[in-house]
Amino acid sequence: MKDIILTKNAPAAIGPYSQAIGTSNLIFVSGQIPFTPGGERVKGGIKSETIRVLENLKAVLEEGGVSLDQVIKTTVYLKDMADFAEFNEVYGEYFPENPPARACVEVSALPKGVSVEIEAIAVRN
Repeated sequence: MKDIILTKNAPAAIGPYSQAIGTSNLIFVSGQIPFTPGGERVKGGIKSETIRVLENLKAVLEEGGVSLDQVIKTTVYLKDMADFAEFNEVYGEYFPENPPARACVEVSALPKGVSVEIEAIAVRN
C-alpha cells in the first residue's frame, strides 16, 4: 500500500510526479529544487539555494509524519562540483549528527536552471 504525500509548504511538482510517496515504513521524496512554496525561484548562490531545497525537503517529510532525523539516504545533484564545499556547509547544518548515506553527482543541467536538487528516502518509525 502506498500513499501520496502532498504539502502546500513546498513547491508543487513541475511534472507528472508526486512530491513524495509513502509506504508502511518508507517515504520516497522526489527531487526538491530551490523554489519557494509559491513557485518563486530562490537566488543568491549555492548556499541560499541549498537552504531552500532542504526547507522544501523538510516540509514534505513533515507532511508525511517524519523529520530530517529519519532520512536514511539522499541523492544530491549539483550543477557545478565547485559548489561542493559551500553546499556541504549548509547540508551539515541540517544533518549535524548521524547524517544519512549520500551520493553527490555533478550534472550538466537541472530543471529551471537551478544549481542543486536533492531527493531523499526516510524511514517511518
